[in-house]
Amino acid sequence: MSRIVGIDPGEVRIGLAISDEGQSIAFPRQTVVARGGVEEAAEEVREALADEKVEMLVVGLPLRLDGTEGEAARRARAFGEALRRTLDTEVVYWDERMTTVAAERSLREMGRWGARRREVVDQSAATILLQGYLDAKKGG
Repeated sequence: MSRIVGIDPGEVRIGLAISDEGQSIAFPRQTVVARGGVEEAAEEVREALADEKVEMLVVGLPLRLDGTEGEAARRARAFGEALRRTLDTEVVYWDERMTTVAAERSLREMGRWGARRREVVDQSAATILLQGYLDAKKGG
């Protein structure tokens, strides 16, 4: 069965998470360094997922706290479109407000610090994002 991939897009790092085959549980996958523009970053993601059968990409949409879209959301949509072209798969956008804050809080509570913390934060944010999508999909 195919998997769903959660993507926490950033200008420097891109967090990836992947679902189980039953598409009910999200797991951290890895962090990809964003080099160049959106097309190059999309290619990096494609290479990172080359060994997976991906049905859909859930791209985090960084809405403002009032729910409107700003420049960061525009960049996320441009990246999502590059991913759609590069991976030739469906892309949906999911509200990612507060996922990084929740990921940082969770890692802090677990005592997770050190050089790799930023990478882990991005993966954790992608996992929180994807789990939210999977839970909503199950519920409705």
